[in-house]
Parts: sequence; structure tokens; C-alpha cells
Amino acid sequence: MSTRAIDRAMGALFLLAFVAYGAGTALVGSGSGTRVAAGALLMLVNSAVVVGIGVLAFPVLRPHGELTAHAYLAGRAVEAALLAVGVVFVLLPASAGVGAAGNHYSYQVAMMAVGAVGVLFCRVLLRARLVHRAIAVWGVVGYAVFLLGAVLEVLGYGVGVALSVPGGLFEVALGVLLIARGFARSEVDREPALAG
Repeated sequence: MSTRAIDRAMGALFLLAFVAYGAGTALVGSGSGTRVAAGALLMLVNSAVVVGIGVLAFPVLRPHGELTAHAYLAGRAVEAALLAVGVVFVLLPASAGVGAAGNHYSYQVAMMAVGAVGVLFCRVLLRARLVHRAIAVWGVVGYAVFLLGAVLEVLGYGVGVALSVPGGLFEVALGVLLIARGFARSEVDREPALAG
């Protein structure tokens, strides 16, 4: 894949993840059997999509920080696995009594993982000037606030949704930017990204 194709694909996956998980959660919340199944399927699609983001980001990050590239890929894989576990909880019979709580905690721990590696990801974007400085700083702050929100949710403070807004909007903006323009790579960066 060319570097431009990688950028566009990653941008599309950021947007697809946002739509798939949001629509899936809305369908699951409707309570209807068919809608719950469709919602669970969309949530599982999201798990595959976030792994794809990590895979596509690897050759972009690697020339600027091998440890960060591996950490980001691993963090996205952890996020995907925990979100898939959350889907299992959603599909448990209501009589089990653990479905909603299990999904909630799986989701929050997954968000801790993506928040932590998201900060590392944006730090590389900032340091390597792969995006405009303001966007990279927005990402660092957004993911840090996102991580804080997930921790507070696990501790019983219902602020996670509000604190996820800056990070969520960053991912949407980054997705659009990557589709429209891609990362600002230097000529030196292009070959390692292709070799990945």
C-alpha cells in the first residue's frame, strides 16, 4: 500500500469505528431481540476496525518510535478484545444479571487502554510533525481527558461521557484530515512507512 492509501484507509477506519460502535450501542439499547443482535454485530465490527487502525498506524509510527508503534498496536488490540467481551455481556440473558454491568466495565477498561496509547500516538504525531501542532496537542489532551473519564467511571463517577467528547471529536477530525490530506510525511519517512 502507498503511504497515501494507508492514510486514507486509517482515516476511514477512525470514522467507521465511531459510526459502528455508536449505532451498535443505540440498537442494543433499544431492547428488541433483532435490534440487539444487529447492534452486537456492529459492536463486533468496531472491534475489528480498531485493530485495523492499530495495524495501519504501525508503519506510520515505527520510524518515529518503535516502542510507541508496538504499544499503540497492542493497546488497540486490548481495546478490541475488551469491547468484544462487552458484547458477550450484552448478549447474556437478562436473568444472569451481569450483562449491563459487565459491558460497562469492559468498555471503560477498553477506553483506558485506548486513552493511554492514544496519548503516546499523538505525542509522536506532535514530535514528528505528522499533523499540525494544534491537532496533535488536541489529541494529547483529548486522550488524557478520555483516560481520566474512564478511570472516574470505574470509580463510580458518571462523568465518562462528558470527558470523552474532546477525544471523540479528535478522532473524527483526524479521520477527516487523513482522508482529505493524509499525514505530513517527509521524503525520508515515506520509504519506512512503505516497508513497514
